[in-house]
Amino acid sequence: MTTEKGKLIILSGPSGSGKGTIVQKLLQQEDLPLRMSISATTRSPRPQEQKGVNYHFMSHEEFQQHLAADDFLECKEVFGQKDWYGTLRSEVTTGFKDSKWVLLEIDVEGALSVLEHHPNALTLFVDPGSMEELEKRLRNRKTENEESIKRRLEVAQRELKQIDLYRHVIINDDVERAVQEIRDILTNSGE
Repeated sequence: MTTEKGKLIILSGPSGSGKGTIVQKLLQQEDLPLRMSISATTRSPRPQEQKGVNYHFMSHEEFQQHLAADDFLECKEVFGQKDWYGTLRSEVTTGFKDSKWVLLEIDVEGALSVLEHHPNALTLFVDPGSMEELEKRLRNRKTENEESIKRRLEVAQRELKQIDLYRHVIINDDVERAVQEIRDILTNSGE
């Protein structure tokens, strides 16, 4: 979990579990030395997204060059869309050098890859409480078509089967309570 100066925190959970909202609220808490690891991706930026802020947007060629140079802690093609996502090692090492707690918001598969290199990382899993609640959230977002919702629910079922790999499981049935629970875990996790 820690290096001389920093701490590595892995936050996972199914799509629709509320990870993004929780991360935003945690990053707003100025008394926590958190630094979000910015993932790399080959997908095109959405209208509101900025390079180096939301993602490190790369061409497929750039991504493959980083992959060949072993620059990623973890990476994979996500949801069969032919776009790649990954965590650059430099995101973590830079955060550690700055004495930050580096927060990775990644899926279970990515977490397993990172844990091979950082077995003492603090692992947190955000659980929506039930598959019914998760499906309701995905549908209420109105950003997914039926095929995409089904695919995300299938992935969620696989991810939930690996929940025991995480040190801490947070039921996100109330965002403020979940944020406070994670905050308590972070501040009470010994160096």
